Amino acid sequence: MQLGAFSISLAVRDLAASRAFYEKLGFAVFAGEAGHGYLIMKNRDTLIGLFQGMFDRNILTFNPGWDQDAQEVDGFTDIRELQARLKAAGVTFDQEADPESAGPASFVVVDPDGNPILVDQHV
Repeated sequence: MQLGAFSISLAVRDLAASRAFYEKLGFAVFAGEAGHGYLIMKNRDTLIGLFQGMFDRNILTFNPGWDQDAQEVDGFTDIRELQARLKAAGVTFDQEADPESAGPASFVVVDPDGNPILVDQHV
């Protein structure tokens, strides 16, 4: 099962302070807009999303169809197929993708320790 690019999405209180902190760790802004309350920071192949006022908790994030540079990849597993496989395995969902849709979609599952996992397909 190919889940795509991985990042952690952090619910931050102060976007500017978080940006400055992660820049000291060698991260640089890769995407996003501070004016919209989020930045994606990158250090080599490691991605951290900083989100102010968007989420209650930190979230593990996977992006089917993307590599770590947010470039489309060939031959990825579509989010609806991932969802069907997980449902067949008995995984429950907090949010589901419309199985009849095509293209961008997302779903959310929660691990046994309460950590939300967002699978967010942009292609």
